[in-house]
Parts: sequence; structure tokens; C-alpha cells
Amino acid sequence: MRYRERENTNQEINISPLIDMVFILLIFFMVSATFVKDMDLEIQRPKASSASPASTKAIRVYIDSRGNTFLDGQAVRTWAIQSRLRDLLRLTTSPSVLIVTDEKVPASKLIEVVDQCRLAGAQDVGVVTEPEAG
Repeated sequence: MRYRERENTNQEINISPLIDMVFILLIFFMVSATFVKDMDLEIQRPKASSASPASTKAIRVYIDSRGNTFLDGQAVRTWAIQSRLRDLLRLTTSPSVLIVTDEKVPASKLIEVVDQCRLAGAQDVGVVTEPEAG
């Protein structure tokens, strides 16, 4: 009995279909994901037990702890919010506005900003909060 040597068979695993599928999945998730970029402000959001998810297409108005207001990434005076917001609302399909405020902001400042948003034509004005624990 003689032991026969086999020919050197080259066995390879072709991973190119795997790489193609990974790239297709990556592109799918990148296209289907929605990104909402908040401004880089140090804000302690107020807490509320009735907090609910909001639309990602809403225009955001920011009020920092010192009472400065920001719209579309730029600082804006409170009295100028109405005209700037009216222009932004004409360009968007969602007439809703979210106010991202610090919990230390006085209620009078928050009411003033909400009033300016409603006068600009926003149908839905909400305040961004953190869900309460418990």
C-alpha cells in the first residue's frame, strides 16, 4: 500500500461578497438615520413627568443659563426672534418650534420667547425637557 500524495489544492475563501454586503448595509444605515445636532451649550434641561418625544424637523430656539437666545445657530435678541423665525417657518414644512432652555432661566424669559414664537406663526411651541426619574 502506497500512500498517494495529493496535488496541492488551493482552497480559498472568497470574502468579496461579504465586504460588498457590509458596505451596502453601512450605506443603508447612513442614509436612513436622522441626525439632530444640538448646539454646544451647557444647558441643564428642566424635568417633567409628562415628557414625550418631539419631531426632529422642528425649529429649535435655545436659551442658555444667562438668558441669551440662539436661533439657527446664531445669537439673536428676543425682540428679533419673531421676524427671523417667520422667515424660517416659510422654508419648512413643519410649523413647530422647540425651545431648549436651561432650568435656571426665569419663567418670564421663557414666556417672552414662547410669545415671540407664536406671533411668528408657529402652530406648535414646546419646551424640551428631561424625563423625570421614578
